[in-house]
Amino acid sequence: MRAADRSPLDRVRRRLGAAAVVLVLLVLMSVVATLGSLRLLTANADYDALEAARLWNEALLVVVSVLGLAMAVLGVHVWRLLRREISVPLARLTQEVRAASTGDHEHEIPAVGAGEVASLSQDVERMRRELVAQVEDARAAHQEVEAAHARLRHQAAELERSNRDLEQFAYVASHDLQEPLRKVASFTQLLQKRYGDQLDDRADQYIAFAVDGAHRMQRLIQDLLSFSRVGRSGREPGPVPLEDVLAGVLHDLSERVAERGAVITHDPLPVVTGDRGLLSMLLANVVGNALKFAHPERPPEVHLTAVRTQGRSGPEWELSCADNGIGIDPQYAERVFVIFQRLHPKEVYTGTGIGLALVKRVVEHHGGRVWVVPSTGPGTTVRWTLPAA
Repeated sequence: MRAADRSPLDRVRRRLGAAAVVLVLLVLMSVVATLGSLRLLTANADYDALEAARLWNEALLVVVSVLGLAMAVLGVHVWRLLRREISVPLARLTQEVRAASTGDHEHEIPAVGAGEVASLSQDVERMRRELVAQVEDARAAHQEVEAAHARLRHQAAELERSNRDLEQFAYVASHDLQEPLRKVASFTQLLQKRYGDQLDDRADQYIAFAVDGAHRMQRLIQDLLSFSRVGRSGREPGPVPLEDVLAGVLHDLSERVAERGAVITHDPLPVVTGDRGLLSMLLANVVGNALKFAHPERPPEVHLTAVRTQGRSGPEWELSCADNGIGIDPQYAERVFVIFQRLHPKEVYTGTGIGLALVKRVVEHHGGRVWVVPSTGPGTTVRWTLPAA
């Protein structure tokens, strides 16, 4: 291995090893000179013995001098070696790293020094390149996020515009569309009254179909308006006592309850957080469906319950409405919540097929969920969750 390829530590180690060998030799020579001088002084005290001792002492002095000089030369050499191979390269590496860390991330860090210092500079350069690559990835990800935010803002603006169009449509539907339907129904009935004696049974049947179609269209428009207005009241949610809401719903349904001989019971109902008008609409549709789809051979029995549970977003109430009606086939348990989905002909059960879809929309607007409980017995159980107050 060439001297330039050795690391600074190897060079220092080799020089210190050589110095140690020289030092040991010099120490041995000093010990031999000292022992020889002592032996001569103790053996004979004549002139020749003293001269020999003097020579041994001079040799010892020379050895000590040479030892000191060698140590001084070695120290200077080691210091210069450390400065040239470690201190200067590290200082240059520090300058290069500082230049790259003060904003000029593209500044390449050259390999400086030899051995461990050169390996360190190469590792620092690899780290710089990895950091630059990570910064570029982060910048690209930030740009993608900004682009996504821009698209989201654009979509939000489009959604707001679409909502305004929908509100305009609701206004048109509630005024401009219902007025012609009322005229069709009214003038068709007037036609039947005035010319009823001149028309046959087939004409009376056609007139009845026209009047019924106009009335059904009016109900459909009203239900669509109710569906589209869910969540658009602008009122802040607040505590709603469901006991009071149910009392108002049962008062509105009192004639249907009395007509069918229905028995409606309930457990103590809680106070929930929400919109009172929407929750009233929810209970009216759930209880109204239980009365509508009653079994023809037994009077309707409806029971409402409430159980407090811990939901994913906090405490909530799990409410249910169970009846003894005709029931729902389990294969249609999800379909009943789709708007305008009917499981029975309109001649058998009236309505527009929007009731449970409206229930689902109200429940989801309050952050809950609704489902039909599978049952092997008679009747249907609809269950939903609402946030606790």
